[in-house]
Amino acid sequence: MPVFSRLISIILRIGEIGCGAVVAGIIGNYLHEYNDTFVGWPQARWIYTEVIAGLSILLGLVWLIPFSSGFFSWPFDLVISFAWFAAFGILVDAIHNFNCGGVFHWGGIFHHTGCGRWKASEAFGFISACLWLASALVGAYFTFRVREVTTDR
Repeated sequence: MPVFSRLISIILRIGEIGCGAVVAGIIGNYLHEYNDTFVGWPQARWIYTEVIAGLSILLGLVWLIPFSSGFFSWPFDLVISFAWFAAFGILVDAIHNFNCGGVFHWGGIFHHTGCGRWKASEAFGFISACLWLASALVGAYFTFRVREVTTDR
């Protein structure tokens, strides 16, 4: 089982890094092109999302190194997952400022438009939150399973 959980953990970490990179790129582009006349709440949301994306890329890379101590970082995985869910929530709330239709209307996501990019960042933010949550669950399972095995001896 440790080999299977290690493989699952590596796959999850690669997904977390990829999703974080996609969101960081899209939101970074918005921050780069943002008109400085509207300073305030929209820019703060994007900065928060950019920080969470950068932090998840960094932590995903560090915890990608295959040591068994990486499984004991599951509380941090849970915190990052909650941070991603918050980022997803503020991205969903910000979609109302654009004329992109409904929040979960995914038509046109593959077109190279602002709405398509924004909805892609929402989608990858949600996927990243789910991957971090899955990583936390795998880590918690491994941690408590290891405790059971060592106490049974």
